[in-house]
Amino acid sequence: MEDSSVKQFEIAGYDMPCVDLAVNVDVFPKPNGGTGVNALSWQGGGKVASGMTAAARLGAKCAILGAVGSDDYGRFCQKDFQRHGVDISNLLCREGKTTSLSIVISDRETAGRSIVYRHGSAQPPVPEELDEEILQSCQWFFISHVTGVAMSAVERAKASGAKILVDADSYSSELMEHIDLIDVFIGSEFCYDVLFHDQNYAENCRVLCEKGPSTVIFTFGPRGCAGFSQDCGGFRLPAHQVPVVDTTGAGDVFHGAYLAGAVRGLNSVESAKLATAAACIKCTRMGGRAGVPDWDTAQELLKTGRVDYTEIDRRAAFYAERLQV
Repeated sequence: MEDSSVKQFEIAGYDMPCVDLAVNVDVFPKPNGGTGVNALSWQGGGKVASGMTAAARLGAKCAILGAVGSDDYGRFCQKDFQRHGVDISNLLCREGKTTSLSIVISDRETAGRSIVYRHGSAQPPVPEELDEEILQSCQWFFISHVTGVAMSAVERAKASGAKILVDADSYSSELMEHIDLIDVFIGSEFCYDVLFHDQNYAENCRVLCEKGPSTVIFTFGPRGCAGFSQDCGGFRLPAHQVPVVDTTGAGDVFHGAYLAGAVRGLNSVESAKLATAAACIKCTRMGGRAGVPDWDTAQELLKTGRVDYTEIDRRAAFYAERLQV
């Protein structure tokens, strides 16, 4: 097995990135009605894609594999990864094809969000298009959906010594069939509710660990997270009390931040604490990326309960201007 100290990338992940147009309103309009927009923001989207940008902002060396179209949305995705320090050498650009767009509408009345989306025409990579050097030179590999190309990447990365993290935002039987390949399983409360029917979180996570993962964590929004790991046992962590503006991408940021902690040598509980802080800070600004903190900002929240928004607000203003192609 290759020594991880000479790995080219700490984290690599596979996704089909998209653009998110985040829109905030007071009340979601009823049919045939309308409402004014409080704020809007053009940001990059995608579960792994946003998780990777969070990991990179927190100091990890990251690479994204996948594909976008050659349209303005695709060019935006490419440049946004670069702005956050994510390597895009194997993010394919499909000439003449389009990139997916999601319109994410958050409303202040319910503090919820609704999404309408248009799938792009850019085709996913085939396994032969995945960069073997990246797959062989990452410490961690990150996926969110079980597809043929994703599992090909997982198997090849794992064979080269990488650990695998999965974003189990929703339950899928395909994912459970491959759980023996997963090292860290981080699921949403929606996935938890399918798998289990009680609140014995630590024990249920321990049972899931017996199927293969060394760590299992579930996130519960404002109720924090709970998990079990072989290094720390069972744990429960509360969320930080912050002024929530938009929860879009909170789970994505949690996953990326967890990985950023892991590559720094933090144990599972320490990584989950970092992830909780980063996700909570993200929720104070619109969209999945504007509010992502850097390492020092996340550490300040953990140590003092305060957040320095100087850099975050510059980024929020940048995204709010227009689609930055």
